[in-house]
Amino acid sequence: MEFLTHGTLNTLAGYGLSALTGAAGGYLVYRFVGCRTGACPLTSKPWTSILYGAIVGLSMGPLT
Repeated sequence: MEFLTHGTLNTLAGYGLSALTGAAGGYLVYRFVGCRTGACPLTSKPWTSILYGAIVGLSMGPLT
């Protein structure tokens, strides 16, 4: 496990925190904005909003 240095673990933790923050944001969009008709592809189901939020969070880079 030599490749898991302190800097690598911090980067992985930063990406994990980014994904969790984005997922939480995605859920909040689903919960408070939502879609009453069910026709909105991103906000009609919670799992879609959470997954999309996590992807957006990851695309922002690691939170360190």
